[in-house]
Amino acid sequence: MELSILVNKFNVKGRLVALQPFGNGNINDTFLAIYRNTFTETQVILQRVNRNVFPKPELIMENMHEVTRHCHEKLEADSKAGRDDRVWQMPRIVKTKEGADYVTDENGEVWRVITRIMSAHAFDVAQGPEHAMECGAALGHFHYLISDMNPESIGDPLPGFHITSGYLASYDKTLEKPEAKELLNASVEAKRLAKFIEERRDLALCLEKAEAAGELKKRMFHGDPKVNNIMIDDVTGKGTAMIDLDTVSPGLIHLDFGDALRSICNPAGEEETNLAKVVFDEDLATAFCKGYMREAGAFMTDADRAYLYDSIRLLPFELGLRFFQDYLNGNVYFKTSQPEQNLNRARVQFRLCESVEARERSIKGVLQKL
Repeated sequence: MELSILVNKFNVKGRLVALQPFGNGNINDTFLAIYRNTFTETQVILQRVNRNVFPKPELIMENMHEVTRHCHEKLEADSKAGRDDRVWQMPRIVKTKEGADYVTDENGEVWRVITRIMSAHAFDVAQGPEHAMECGAALGHFHYLISDMNPESIGDPLPGFHITSGYLASYDKTLEKPEAKELLNASVEAKRLAKFIEERRDLALCLEKAEAAGELKKRMFHGDPKVNNIMIDDVTGKGTAMIDLDTVSPGLIHLDFGDALRSICNPAGEEETNLAKVVFDEDLATAFCKGYMREAGAFMTDADRAYLYDSIRLLPFELGLRFFQDYLNGNVYFKTSQPEQNLNRARVQFRLCESVEARERSIKGVLQKL
């Protein structure tokens, strides 16, 4: 089915004047559709939900319907009560002309249209402490919006995602393969990384144990809180929206908190080959935490706060573990351009974990003041 025919199945006013590829996302096929009439212009996003990543795209749409419905109601109530210092936004599902949330094409692919967040854009890396603070505020406000949702109202879009014990079990299974043993024996660096993992096995279970003991409460988390999923208002410079809601899942908010800091506070990036440049930036972290706690602090318990440092330390360890396991397994999950790329990615994440550990007292001090 032609894209122009597909997008015109949705209830958007005006005449379609442009339909073009949009953004640099790696998962869904994404297009910008522009409609105009005599008086106005409307821009919406057309997307195909990637069935290879999300085997149940219908579930993804059910989740998005429930999450956006809940958040829009809360945003409207807060706005009427004058509780906010800005206009917070969230994408809205555009209905089809028959009133459905999506269209299924002749190949069984699910297509949706959502509104575009206008006069705002996202960055690929943190631009400085002020930007980091607004990223923290945006994530904290999103967590506030979904904090009172019932986790059971949402289906799990990616079972096993951010379950560190599961990644550790996969790693242990990979270690039994002859190919993995050969790679380990052939590389001093690989042996060092394997030792790094063995020394931190307890770390892998810290959040899961706290949840099992009833210390931490399962709520909802975004699942992909990287900096380019956080929209910043072009006029005010304030955070205005979290986008890319496909990975919203039942679980611990700590997973988002740690993952956001993992990505924002490593200016060197995941592909850096000079480990001396990989450092956890405390200035960015402090700013992010201030923005986050300003929005999320009201619903967080003392136990939630007590495990924030552990999440900052855990998430780079978890991603490094996944990179290293994939390297030993023949690079079958993460895309690579050369055989050692996942090994180096693991080195970067483990160095970041070490950098967090070296700053434990300072980071905990910042968190205690918030």
